[in-house]
Amino acid sequence: MEPLIHRIDSTNAEWNESYYFIFYDKENRIGGMSRVGFKPNKKEGMAFFFIFLPDGTVAAFHAKDDAGNYPEALKVESVNHQCQCDGAWKYSFEGPMLVFNNPEDFAQVQENPEVISDLIGAKLDLSYNAINETYEYSEHMTAESLKIGKKTGDMHWEQIGKVTGTVQIGEKLYQINECLGQRDHTYGIRDWTGVGNWFYFVIWFDEKLAINPAAVVLDDNRVGSGGFIFKDGENIPLVTIQLLEHKYQENGIFPISTTLELIDAKGQKYLLKATPGPLVPVPFRGDDGSLSYLIQSFGSFQLDDLKDGYGSYEVLRKSISD
Repeated sequence: MEPLIHRIDSTNAEWNESYYFIFYDKENRIGGMSRVGFKPNKKEGMAFFFIFLPDGTVAAFHAKDDAGNYPEALKVESVNHQCQCDGAWKYSFEGPMLVFNNPEDFAQVQENPEVISDLIGAKLDLSYNAINETYEYSEHMTAESLKIGKKTGDMHWEQIGKVTGTVQIGEKLYQINECLGQRDHTYGIRDWTGVGNWFYFVIWFDEKLAINPAAVVLDDNRVGSGGFIFKDGENIPLVTIQLLEHKYQENGIFPISTTLELIDAKGQKYLLKATPGPLVPVPFRGDDGSLSYLIQSFGSFQLDDLKDGYGSYEVLRKSISD
């Protein structure tokens, strides 16, 4: 497994080390996303934790602290990512969560608390065990892609795993039994409002086939891409990602669908179609007043003729007014 903590090699206030975890249980129709990130040069820790519920509602927790737990613990308030040993992790949370009947309203919660549908107690207790070797993006990226993606971090690790444990939302207890999940770890400069636009998809078909395409898209439509396909126990780098279509709602921020052409290191070409489910937009305001939204969703995916792919659909999108 990769080293968990890295030396701060920059005085840039946006230097970041972050850890991300997602899972989706098809049997219970429940999925979760948990992130802890640390910017020690500005003494800032940030966490979000979202539970996407079977009825289309979302329970949400979002917090900041002074990054005082880092690097001894990967924890922001009550969101905790704990490495157990090589390939094994524990993820936990206990506390109140905001419930949104319309998840898109999360973007307005600070200005308009009336969009909150409910406040409910929640508890997460999950174990993760890896099923593939950790994949590091930058080792397989082109020089141009590395340059384009510089503000998203210097190194980026991904690993797929099996997830078991419990999720409690109010009085409802969900038993999670070896569903698929994935963890992500990055470090380097992470400038949410200075990157531009990106997409990042974590897609599972089954234990033998998963795919993880990600890219930064510039205003001139150049793409800095990375990622891999996991097939029959092997991590195969994605060498080319071409954005064929990105559709958005009228506001130009909330996505409707994405179509990609992918080519892997073995020369295999794929057509990927992606459609998000309920959207949770997380706003980020830059020091200069610029505004971006990191949009979290679980989506449905089709790879060539293979349907029934599922997993996370994430885009970062600048506000049009900026």
